[in-house]
Amino acid sequence: MSADLRIAQFVTSWPDSPFGRGDHCAWQVTQRAVQLVGATLHYLDDGYRREGDIAVHRTVTIESGAVLKGPAIIGPGCFLAAGAYLRGGVFLDENCIIGPGCELKSSFMFKGSKLAHFNFVGDSILGADVNLEAGAIIANHRNEWEEKAIRLVFDGQVVEPGVDKFGALVGDHVRIGANAVIAPGAIIGRGTKIPRLTLIDQSSGL
Repeated sequence: MSADLRIAQFVTSWPDSPFGRGDHCAWQVTQRAVQLVGATLHYLDDGYRREGDIAVHRTVTIESGAVLKGPAIIGPGCFLAAGAYLRGGVFLDENCIIGPGCELKSSFMFKGSKLAHFNFVGDSILGADVNLEAGAIIANHRNEWEEKAIRLVFDGQVVEPGVDKFGALVGDHVRIGANAVIAPGAIIGRGTKIPRLTLIDQSSGL
């Protein structure tokens, strides 16, 4: 694995997270989201209320109409709006926001990150202080390709993760504008600002 693709190169708090042991690529983590989040449930402190395979910190606000399908861990100070839909193994660090009509699948979000309204994020890792404006999506599956395996070009090199579903590794402090589309298999460096209505497709150099 290229050192440039280590999760910690993009997400500062990754090594100190419950998932930071080992030197794994982002797609290896998201493929195992259900197992990783499920195993972490057993190590949470008394600040969490647990119901089955869902753990919600006592300081979380969840509006009526939000849907959580475990395993899921919702950290301190998070807010889930009406119509939010979380499934497939989800971890939210502290003070994350999932806005109305947003879907989050098999993904990890770190401190202070926000999905504004009507976003989809699948099989992804979002660093701290990431913000998606309304309608922006991070797609996770190449339904237009006959061969579904994700491939991308990063730093001039072709990367073949060997998985059919992977959204993005998004570094800390990234801003993704309204109605932008991040095509499956994206690596986005810290502090990147993606304009509204932009398409980011890192397979285009193949």
